[in-house]
Amino acid sequence: MNLKENKYAQFHLCREMMDTVDVIRKFNSASADFIVNSARQTGHILFSGEGSSRIMPAKNAIRKALRFGIPTFVHTEGSHQAAEYKLDNYTVLLDSNSGRTKETLMLAHQLKAAGHKDFFGVTANAGTPLEEVCEKTLVLGCGWENAVAATKSVVEQTLLFETVIWKLAGKDITPELNALAEKVEKALTLEIPAEIINWVRGARTIYFAGMNDGVTEELTLKTNEITRRKSDFLEGTYALHGPEEVMEDGDIVFVVNPIESEYQKYQTVFGGANVHVVAIDTKKTPFTTIVVPDAGDLQAYVYLAAGWNTLVEIAQADGINLDKPNRARKVGNEM
Repeated sequence: MNLKENKYAQFHLCREMMDTVDVIRKFNSASADFIVNSARQTGHILFSGEGSSRIMPAKNAIRKALRFGIPTFVHTEGSHQAAEYKLDNYTVLLDSNSGRTKETLMLAHQLKAAGHKDFFGVTANAGTPLEEVCEKTLVLGCGWENAVAATKSVVEQTLLFETVIWKLAGKDITPELNALAEKVEKALTLEIPAEIINWVRGARTIYFAGMNDGVTEELTLKTNEITRRKSDFLEGTYALHGPEEVMEDGDIVFVVNPIESEYQKYQTVFGGANVHVVAIDTKKTPFTTIVVPDAGDLQAYVYLAAGWNTLVEIAQADGINLDKPNRARKVGNEM
C-alpha cells in the first residue's frame, strides 16, 4: 500500500490505515492513569464493547496481563452478556467509537442505575450519549473515521488498554512504543506477493489462525468488511482439530506467528485439504511467508498492519470501493 499512488490515496480507508503511524507516535500513555488508579482499587477489570471496539483491544490486554502475571483479574465480554454479571468490584471500561452503540449504552445505564462508580467510556467523539452517562470518558486522539471499517481507532484503543496492563505490572511501555510506529509503517507498505492475492481470489473461504489476542479475529472481521469475502477465525491450534473436514480445494489459511513445533502438523493437515497456507511472521517459515519487523512485546500491532495491507491488495485486485460496503454500517447497532 502506497499513498503516493491514487488507487490507494483516493480511499479514506487507506489514508486512515496510514494515519495509524502518527496515532502511535502521538499516543500519550498518561491518558490511561485514571483507569489504572481505579483498577488498583477494585482489583478487577472488565473491558466491554462491540465488534472492533472490543476484539483486539480487550483480548490483547488479557493476553498481556496473563503473560506479565499481574494480580488484577482482567476479563472481557459483550455488553448483553456483561449485563448478566455482578460487577460491583470491577473497573468497567466501555468502548464505543461513536459513543452511540446501543448495547454499550444499555450496559452503561444499567451500571449507573446500580450506583456503580468505576465505569468509564472510551470514544472517538466528544459530547456523545456515552459520555453523558459514564463517570468519566476518554476521547481518543485519532479522530472520527470516515471509512466504515475501523482501523486507526482500533490501534489507539488497543494501546490504551495495553498501557493499563503495563502500568499495573509496573512496566514502562515507552521504549518499545517509540520504535513501534516505524515498524507498523513498514508492515503497511510491504509489497504483498501477487501469488498470495491470486490464491485468495480463487478461494471460497479465507481462514485466519493464531493466538487468542484479537489479531486474527480482528482480521477475520476486516476480511468481511474490506474484501466482502467469507472468513473464519481459528483460535490457537483449532485449525488442526477438525476444520479441514469442510475446507475446500483452493481455500487459503493465513497463520499469524505459527507455532514452530506444529509446522509439520500444519503441512500435513492443510496439505491433505489441498488449501494454501500463508504465514505472517518475523522470520521465514516452511510456508509462503509475509515477513514483518520484530516489535517485541508490541508485535501484535505489526501483524495487524500486515494483515490490513494484504486485505487492501485483495480488494484492489477485485476493484472494490474500500469506503462503501453494500450492507455494513459505520455504527452497527446505533441507539
